[in-house]
Amino acid sequence: MSDPGFSFSSDQLREIANDVLRHARDLGATACETDVSEGFGQTASVRKGEVDTIEYNRDKGVGVTIYLGQQRGHASTSDFSPAALRSTVAAALSIARFTASDPCAGLPDEALLARTFPDLDLHHPWSLSVEEAITMARQCEQAAYSVSPRISNSEGASVSTQQSHFISANSAGFIGGYASSRHGLSCSVIAGEGDEMQREYWYDSRRDAGDLITAEAIGRLAGERALARLGARQIDTCEVPVLFEAPLAVSLIGNFVHAVSGGALYRKSSFLLDSLGQPVFSPLVTILERPHEPKAFGSSPFDSEGVATHPRDVVLDGVLNGYFLSSYSARKLGMQTTGNAGGSHNLIVKPGELDLEGLIRTMDRGLLVTELLGHGVNYVTGDYSRGAAGFWVENGRIQFPVEEITIAGNLREMFRQIVAIGNDALPRGAKHCGSILIERMTVAGS
Repeated sequence: MSDPGFSFSSDQLREIANDVLRHARDLGATACETDVSEGFGQTASVRKGEVDTIEYNRDKGVGVTIYLGQQRGHASTSDFSPAALRSTVAAALSIARFTASDPCAGLPDEALLARTFPDLDLHHPWSLSVEEAITMARQCEQAAYSVSPRISNSEGASVSTQQSHFISANSAGFIGGYASSRHGLSCSVIAGEGDEMQREYWYDSRRDAGDLITAEAIGRLAGERALARLGARQIDTCEVPVLFEAPLAVSLIGNFVHAVSGGALYRKSSFLLDSLGQPVFSPLVTILERPHEPKAFGSSPFDSEGVATHPRDVVLDGVLNGYFLSSYSARKLGMQTTGNAGGSHNLIVKPGELDLEGLIRTMDRGLLVTELLGHGVNYVTGDYSRGAAGFWVENGRIQFPVEEITIAGNLREMFRQIVAIGNDALPRGAKHCGSILIERMTVAGS
């Protein structure tokens, strides 16, 4: 059942989707797919105790993809009126007539489309007034200030709540959709004064607001992290073990997903070309895709084409068992879609036995990275170079904060040199990965 906050019911969205398919058939399209969606939400932010911004959003839209044989056209509208729907279909059809025929274009194979739709518990409305949101944001920011008098300024604290629902359908007989929610709290503060100032933040995001970390805990973590960075310095250039804190370790998994996704593979712009069945990670690494986890951000019974999703072991003991393919990229590669049109679904990196403190002790001497800057990743070669900040570790203990450094390596070698994975994964995204310890990287400093 749709939340009362929606302007359209699920049945109304379904009716609009069916109208689009009917218009496409009447106008001569050989195939059609459509997405009809609606969403709304609010965000309240405070800074230094005062209301900074209050934002409300409400949007809706219809996307239409038309096929004339293997010619493809796409158009969209935010107008749900019958005349607008018909003109949008006509516009997509007109575009299709002027595009080149692509032998890989078309709807997914009908046999692969989702037919069952389990309830994945993704929709949890949060009846939060703007006054309550402002109070919560103030509590969050005040908790950060309470950490120390050296927390001298704030970039603000925010509380947001979002809900949406959609229906996807195509002319091969697929129709399905669901409602979902996303709620979050965040805080960013500045410690120190004059030339000695450091900024840090923390946040949490969940489907169910009841699962959020408290506003006070988020503010306190933001304050403690900012305070810990005071006195940061450069270090000499060296080659040492590097430990990626869990929020950053997730980005390494994102680098991997990009490299084994269909677009990069068929364009031959990936350093992991032809790696299926080969060891690409350390034997310690197992990556599971679990698209049907309750309440998770990456959960869905089908991908953006309507293809049914299935649990699978993408990487097992370091060996790559599967790519991330849509119907189009799969055809380009002579393979079958993996149900990943639109991206991966709940990637879970199997954790080790150690928490972050245990990994620091295991590393003994090296660099703990807590911030990455820039986007220095070359997916053709795997070369990796990014600005970083964090903490220097000696004798298994943090010694002092570090800034204005660059860490460099090659992702192919970095993946194979993973020597430990933490059990400290955060449940706030669609990729769950604990902190990752890499045997050796170049750290460029002074």
